[in-house]
Amino acid sequence: MRTRGCGILLHITSLPSPYGIGDLGPSAYSFADLLAENLQSFWQVLPLGPTDPVFGNTPYDSSSAFAGNPLLISPDRLLKDGLLSADDLKSPTDLPKNRVDYPLVIDYKRKLFDKAFAAFRERDRTGERIEEGCDYRRFCSQNGPWLDDFALFSAIKSSFQGKPWSKWPEAIRDRNADDLSKMRDLHHDEIEKQKFLQYTFFKQWSTLREHCNRKGVQIIGDVPIYVNHDSPDVWTRPDIFKLDADKNPISVAGVPPDYFSKKGQLWGNPVYRWDVLQKERYAWWISRLEHNLRLFDIIRVDHFRGLVSYWEVKAGQKTAVEGEWIKVPTEDFLNTLFRRFPNLPVIAEDLGIITPDVREVISSFSLPGMRLLLFAFGEGMPENPYVPHNHVKNCVVYTGTHDNNTTRGWFEREAKEEDRQRLFMYLGRQVSVDQVSMEFVRMAMMSVADTAILPMQDILGLGEEARMNFPGRMKGLYEWRLLPEQLRLDPWLREMAEIYHRA
Repeated sequence: MRTRGCGILLHITSLPSPYGIGDLGPSAYSFADLLAENLQSFWQVLPLGPTDPVFGNTPYDSSSAFAGNPLLISPDRLLKDGLLSADDLKSPTDLPKNRVDYPLVIDYKRKLFDKAFAAFRERDRTGERIEEGCDYRRFCSQNGPWLDDFALFSAIKSSFQGKPWSKWPEAIRDRNADDLSKMRDLHHDEIEKQKFLQYTFFKQWSTLREHCNRKGVQIIGDVPIYVNHDSPDVWTRPDIFKLDADKNPISVAGVPPDYFSKKGQLWGNPVYRWDVLQKERYAWWISRLEHNLRLFDIIRVDHFRGLVSYWEVKAGQKTAVEGEWIKVPTEDFLNTLFRRFPNLPVIAEDLGIITPDVREVISSFSLPGMRLLLFAFGEGMPENPYVPHNHVKNCVVYTGTHDNNTTRGWFEREAKEEDRQRLFMYLGRQVSVDQVSMEFVRMAMMSVADTAILPMQDILGLGEEARMNFPGRMKGLYEWRLLPEQLRLDPWLREMAEIYHRA
């Protein structure tokens, strides 16, 4: 990322598909081809872990730090593999095309996956496709350290009607070996289905990534700093999280009040016991990064500042206002990581309240941070670090991210009149609502920043209706999708990549 380049931010769920949600099928390959044809070097996606309607379908509060989201599995590729028939793929007419209706999609795909798994088991039983069976067993063996626990956890949770693991019978909650052995026998079929789905997801993802790399497109993945309490990660390693005797969080994560929320954001994830992590030389984190480096070419660490000091709130608080900053052994942690991964390709998400110690860490480890143009035109604009003339070479410039409004939506709904006037003065002319998105894209491409990442919504000039996330809300999130006719890139994007030396 030390040479000039550009790319597009578009999550997999937002791709067009006849199956209610974007997936790893034909549209993903078409989009990769579009990127290459238009001289885009990067495709940035959001986290790929399983999502849950209980947590607003956010990929940043996944039920696993290692597993993939089965909802992203492509039915078309299952058809190609002979695990589904054409009749199986007749999708319900009530699946929306312009957004994800998660309950409908979950119900529809669950039925498809049951059929595909039955076909896979029958093929394995009869000895057909021996090579595929070997690949499956190799995958299970290589990923055993996380896959076995994930599959068991998923099967047990399903048997308890979704009850959180901290409410399971004590022997299972505390992972008594004999009781877990009984659960493995009792839920053998469900465990095998979960492993099959993970094998299928990673097989499809690996094939897509190889296609992107052949086209000269690198994938930027996103790693949330925290994990969900109701996950196999916490169930299997409660000792590295701040939990009480009943395995419930003592303290939870969040951020204090900032420009995203006046009451802060109370995420509710359990916080780490960094003293325990340090004693074992951060083995859990190293395993997690190794896993993600097999998935992505570059990793964006979400809420990087939490690796320097994090906002800890006592469990039971209603907001994140009452909390305190807790220090992390940052230098020891990062030095350990860089000894293990000498060329660790990391982007530090450095938005929010960034204190001098965070800036010092980012600078001393030469990590690229982020610059958001949507934050550039408030008061004090000339000194604002987000305004283009204050950018630095070793950073990634965005018009906005998944947490922000689109550029058009900001201009129409959020920008004050003074903000618009400062923008006009900076551009040297007034621009209309139809022009503002392209002007922000142009500023990003012109920036001295090595890398420019542009949300697909801004490439298309879409408004607030195309926003992905509203921090602090729990409904209507991560639903936006491209219509099939919107899967296009206009020639001006390629021209900008050439003009501003990002090709």
